[in-house]
Amino acid sequence: QVQLVESGGGLVQAGGSLRLSCAASGRSFSMYQINWFRQAPGQEREFLAAISRSGGSTYYADSVKGRFTISRENAKNTAYLQMNSLKPEDMAVYYCAAVTTPSYNTVYHYTDWDTMDYWGKGTLVTVSS
Repeated sequence: QVQLVESGGGLVQAGGSLRLSCAASGRSFSMYQINWFRQAPGQEREFLAAISRSGGSTYYADSVKGRFTISRENAKNTAYLQMNSLKPEDMAVYYCAAVTTPSYNTVYHYTDWDTMDYWGKGTLVTVSS
């Protein structure tokens, strides 16, 4: 079992930045690829970014590429999502999720929420215009 807890959400002005954290407890953090998703009110849940177990490979949705950066510190059992140049349309609940993958250094292009093995409860990001 892995428990994931997101933090770092809040209110930010358009153009600002936030860094979200995803703290994991339970089984070895480095066994899991970490993905970030978000869900805005009335919209489908959206894949944002993924990072390999090693942290050396990443994959982004086109909607956030160049603005968001995913990273992780296995020694701290924590993953991050640095979000820059935030826009009002980025307002959503942001979730991290974990999935077991066979390769330590490969990031798998798993974009489906249901493919994940564990999920956090989310943190709200509000962007004011």
